[in-house]
Amino acid sequence: MTQAPPHALLRPRIALPFLLIALIWGSTWIVITGQIDGVPPAWSVAWRFVLATLGMFALAMATGSALAMPKRAHWLAAAVGLCQFCGNYNLVYQAELHLTSGIVAVMIGLMIVPNAVFGRVLLGQPITARFAVGSLIAIGGIALLLVNETREARLGGNVALGIWLALGAMLAASISNVIQAGPTGRQVPLMTLVAWSMLYGTLIDVVFAAVTAGPPVLPVDTQYWLGTAYLAFAGSVVTFPLYYRIIREIGAGRAAYHNVLVVIVAMLLSTWFEDYRWSALAIAGCGLALVGLLIALRAKSV
Repeated sequence: MTQAPPHALLRPRIALPFLLIALIWGSTWIVITGQIDGVPPAWSVAWRFVLATLGMFALAMATGSALAMPKRAHWLAAAVGLCQFCGNYNLVYQAELHLTSGIVAVMIGLMIVPNAVFGRVLLGQPITARFAVGSLIAIGGIALLLVNETREARLGGNVALGIWLALGAMLAASISNVIQAGPTGRQVPLMTLVAWSMLYGTLIDVVFAAVTAGPPVLPVDTQYWLGTAYLAFAGSVVTFPLYYRIIREIGAGRAAYHNVLVVIVAMLLSTWFEDYRWSALAIAGCGLALVGLLIALRAKSV
């Protein structure tokens, strides 16, 4: 696979969607907190991707993407749907029952590590020493944030469970990030692959919600559905085609660098809306995590 030049992130066709993805995904964390207030998280995930699937197929048809795919591409789409649009999001929504949204965002920010590892194993993308050092520093920062979260436990939830849920969400997303960029995924239009992946993921979401949360729950709150629409269209339909294209162009590890900005946006919003309190330990942890991610960002190829 041809590697992107060291400063590929500075090219406008990469930098602009990169920034847009970071700003949108940075804001979605706080919106998710409103989706799990009195509504089973599994049904909130299902409704989000019912809308997103409709929007994604509409976008694929509007851009002239053929909807037909070979059988092997459907198997890939099902795997991406299971990992990304079911596993990742169900685990994220559950994690936010126990951790503040900013902390969950920080943990997901470590996706840079498994993305690089899976990219190396599955796609042959290299990992530099500088990237490895930066990642270790970032992990140290995350550890400080989680120690602080355990001490504070503001949400009254099970912090340890929240950590495991967030880690599972990160790994599920990372697997889907990498496998969609393989040879099978590249043989079909990206819009088509994402649309079918969302459809398969939504079907699994509905079954999972019915089994774990009972009959469908349809809230009457307008604010809930406005949040769902934002997460579906801005947070999914707009961002995933852009993000998966960036992965294919500059590699899975480097594409995950958007999380540097996502963390900043999410932590600021958590401060404003969730009364997140910046103790010395939290400031040190967040600073260390960002320094580590920025060091990894400056690696010449990942």
